[in-house]
Amino acid sequence: MPFGRRRNRIDRSLRERGVPPEPQVREREETATSGPWDEADAPQDGRPRVDLGAMRVPAVGGMELRVDVNAQQQVVGASLRMGDSLLQLSVFAAPRAGGLWDEVRADLARGASGQGGQLKEVDGPFGRELAGSVLLTPAAPPGQTAPAKPVRRPARFLGVDGPRWFLRGMMTGPAAESPEAGAALEAAFREVVVVRGPQPMPVREQLPLTLPAQAAEQMARQQAAGRAAGRATASGPAVAAPRAAAPATAPASTVPGVASPARGGASPAPASTPPASTPPASTPPASTPPGSTPPGSAG
Repeated sequence: MPFGRRRNRIDRSLRERGVPPEPQVREREETATSGPWDEADAPQDGRPRVDLGAMRVPAVGGMELRVDVNAQQQVVGASLRMGDSLLQLSVFAAPRAGGLWDEVRADLARGASGQGGQLKEVDGPFGRELAGSVLLTPAAPPGQTAPAKPVRRPARFLGVDGPRWFLRGMMTGPAAESPEAGAALEAAFREVVVVRGPQPMPVREQLPLTLPAQAAEQMARQQAAGRAAGRATASGPAVAAPRAAAPATAPASTVPGVASPARGGASPAPASTPPASTPPASTPPASTPPGSTPPGSAG
């Protein structure tokens, strides 16, 4: 304490003699990264990426990008599928100081244990991660009302703390069992660019995602065709709805690098993703907290 008082007296003496104080330079700690990237540091690598608002996801040959849309037509998640392996991506607001992934890992491990799964911390290519198994609920066949019996599947959870954002990846299927099988999805995760935006948001709230323009137009056309078919049926003789309006999704080729969005949050193809803790897979919440298992269904 005497040192502090002496220093204060010296500072006052300098100010009284008109000597300006030394400038206080606060150095910002810079952490080198090779991805995932913040928008401000994104590489000019020529890699085509699909703009989903808060995330720009790489378009990779041999992988299918799908987006999950809830009943309000809001995008609540995105995933990359390669064969029987799946990588679900979610991005959340985080504190400036970082460290959210440390909290989320503990939440995920407790949640998986409570649902009959088992996750443990291991070292991975992005630092500490979770690996083990989770219980998945298979997609119910059409017309079946009874819930399917959960099955155990391997899973990995990746996490990266960025400037005011946190990116989580959940990998399931063969890619979660061996480094060789997961290498391609790991590389895709590394190439994700996060667009945080300037708006203030509560910590752990999911950053807003949007459909690519072509997919949004495609969905609007499908909805318009479905409404027109419904009006025709209600006002006159029974008229069969056009086949183009019947499926929940359109061919993936209509949007390069992006599979058509699925309504109700369920993937149009069987997906190797764990179920949500409470809601059924067909009705995911508008956003999934970073410490809970993303909604989905097992293939």
